Amino acid sequence: MRQIVLDTETTGLETSQDHRIIEIGCVELVNRKLTGKHYHQYINPQRKVDEGAMQVHGITDEFLEDKPLFENIVDDFLAFVGDSELVIHNAPFDVGFIDHELSKLAKPPKSIAGLCQIVDTLALARNKHPGQRNNLDALCKRYMVDNSQRDLHGALLDAEILADVYLVMTGGQVNLNINDQSASDEGAVSGASGIRRLSPDRSPLKVIKASDAELASHNKKLETIKSASGQCVWQDLSQ
Repeated sequence: MRQIVLDTETTGLETSQDHRIIEIGCVELVNRKLTGKHYHQYINPQRKVDEGAMQVHGITDEFLEDKPLFENIVDDFLAFVGDSELVIHNAPFDVGFIDHELSKLAKPPKSIAGLCQIVDTLALARNKHPGQRNNLDALCKRYMVDNSQRDLHGALLDAEILADVYLVMTGGQVNLNINDQSASDEGAVSGASGIRRLSPDRSPLKVIKASDAELASHNKKLETIKSASGQCVWQDLSQ
């Protein structure tokens, strides 16, 4: 399975006010393993960045002046995310902005949801942790994912952090104590986050099965529980 963990930064919060995407960051997972491939692009939105948005991500109008327009990068972007499942935190926000950009093209493709499957990690987190804070910083704290370099929001850094959170939240094993993984593909930003992450070349985790003696002891314990209470849920599940 090929998954792309994606994040965007924008000029503001509402597409109804014609706010635009100014940064896209993506990292690739194949069979739940980080491949080291990523896509990162700043975009000239052809409008001013709201002051409130700039305080969140730190991206200024002056910085964006010489960046390409969305119409000039859309083919590369869609080629990278195509045929994948997109993993996005608060997916309706990013999907809405991507669709807003696509709608402005001379020959717009169908919506991004028509090109890719979408997984919303915010919905997953709310289902798993109802009534708790489930923004990315809260999930990093809950799952002990290092976000110490996240002073400001950034699309590529947030996508890398979200990849770690997603793997842990959905049952993946993530080791945060190995050397940084570098990417050499064209257009990639080296050392963008400094996150210490899982090597794609690691050996599979060793599976240690219970011995016959251990299984016999386990079954004996279940029989004792059933005798004492008249019911043993674990024994019923194993039959």
